Amino acid sequence: QVQLAESGGGLVQAGGSLRLSCAASGYIFSHYTMGWFRQAPGKEREFVAAVKWAAANTQYADSVKGRFAISRDNDRNTVYLQMHSLKPEDTAVYYCARDSRPFRVPATKTYEFDSWGQGTQVTVSS
Repeated sequence: QVQLAESGGGLVQAGGSLRLSCAASGYIFSHYTMGWFRQAPGKEREFVAAVKWAAANTQYADSVKGRFAISRDNDRNTVYLQMHSLKPEDTAVYYCARDSRPFRVPATKTYEFDSWGQGTQVTVSS
């Protein structure tokens, strides 16, 4: 059974940094692209970043390019999202997710991911 557990969210001032972690279990972690998504109140869930199974290929939403960095540790079955220069508009619940298919070039669409964590709240104050 696939399980994803996020951690590392919290309250931070604008301009600050946070690092989110997502521990995965129940499948061969190194075979799947992993992604981060976020959902703000009243808005649809949106793509943030994704990293290919071998960590050699990453994708980012335009809104976070240059500020966020996704990485993974296949030995620890963990994916990370390092966030810098946070803005109030980054406030959301952040979810990690697993691609529905192994060995696929990084997916970026919500429907391409079939397993989700419970989410972790990130709040950026102005």
